[in-house]
Amino acid sequence: MAETLRRSLGVFDAVVIGLGSMVGAGIFAALGPAAGAAGSWLLVGLALAGAVAYCNAMASARLAARYPASGGTYVYGRERLGPFWGYLAGWAFIVGKTASCAAMALTVGAYVWPGQAHAVAVAAVVALTAVNYGGVQKSALVTRSIVAVVLAVLAAVVVSSLGSGAADAGRLELGGDASPGGVLQAAGLLFFAFAGYARIATLGEEVRDPERTIPRAIPLALGIALVVYACVAVSVLSVLGSGRLAEATAPLAEAMRAAGVEWMVPVVRVGAAVAALGSLLALILGVSRTTLAMARDGHLPRTLAAVHPRFRVPHHAELVVGLVVAVVAATADLRGAIGFSSFGVLVYYAIANASAWTLVSRLSSVRVLAVCGLAGCLVLAFSLPLSSVLAGAGVLAAGAVLYAVRGGSGGEQQGRER
Repeated sequence: MAETLRRSLGVFDAVVIGLGSMVGAGIFAALGPAAGAAGSWLLVGLALAGAVAYCNAMASARLAARYPASGGTYVYGRERLGPFWGYLAGWAFIVGKTASCAAMALTVGAYVWPGQAHAVAVAAVVALTAVNYGGVQKSALVTRSIVAVVLAVLAAVVVSSLGSGAADAGRLELGGDASPGGVLQAAGLLFFAFAGYARIATLGEEVRDPERTIPRAIPLALGIALVVYACVAVSVLSVLGSGRLAEATAPLAEAMRAAGVEWMVPVVRVGAAVAALGSLLALILGVSRTTLAMARDGHLPRTLAAVHPRFRVPHHAELVVGLVVAVVAATADLRGAIGFSSFGVLVYYAIANASAWTLVSRLSSVRVLAVCGLAGCLVLAFSLPLSSVLAGAGVLAAGAVLYAVRGGSGGEQQGRER
């Protein structure tokens, strides 16, 4: 019998962990590349990303209520579609989110000490791995503080931008500077900033009354994040315009300069670093729980399924994930990691939507949302930059080959017989 984790998270803590993943460095980093792809149609790309995220959130909420265990779509795909699809979802999540972890760690380094970004990134990973090792409740407490700081900074950015003389509603008008493909690519890049609600589902084994808590927490966290993102995007776009926004390496800080609020620039830098720490904390939580689930089923070394007798966390998985992320953060490129991560996570959610389709046997709102989510994920995934698509597809293919070489579902069967 596998050791279980401690159920200690209520609705509020689950929402906070989801927000810690979403209202994080994504909004500080993804607006620039997205504006470069969509131009003045940036807000349309944001709306499209939000719509796909909503479909995914509904699918994840229903599945998590049915299967309240660690692992998220790895578990749902395995139970609803078969062992291979569950494995592929878990593989896509782990490799995609490992890239996300590295991106968030590098964002911390870029804002705190640009000249030593990689060293700061590694230090951040080590520190947050130690926090997670102490128990999920400690992680939720730290995330709560981080979310409060980030929301305050983003609110100040919105008020300062819209209240300045530099804001011009004309910059929000749609022009002829984007193609449908550019809008889709922007939506795919912006999806990077929405994917955090998966953390709530992957922590299903540590949530109290998961059948009620998770379906409430996921859409609530997503709704709050969407409102925040829309407000920030409108305010920054009205000050900078799509062209200047696309060229900015730190869009929110550049918006404060353009608005004539120079004292806010260091505040935004601190906010971005804190936001990245919050995202990194929640990301490491999610990756380690999916690692735990796959180790229980024999797809990863069994030792990674060990649960600490005192803290009730998957401590071996926590340490290994922290080590891998630290190595990647020491060598990775920030912008390339965003596209690679988005591809892996969109494949992950495509499998979640396909799994949700099987929950009912007749046409209903569940199936309509599942179809929309599945189609949206696939379209956005293959609208990403070609380098991201090729790298992501190559890694997924490598995972499929590894699955076949290891004998397919034998690992699952052994895992369930334990």
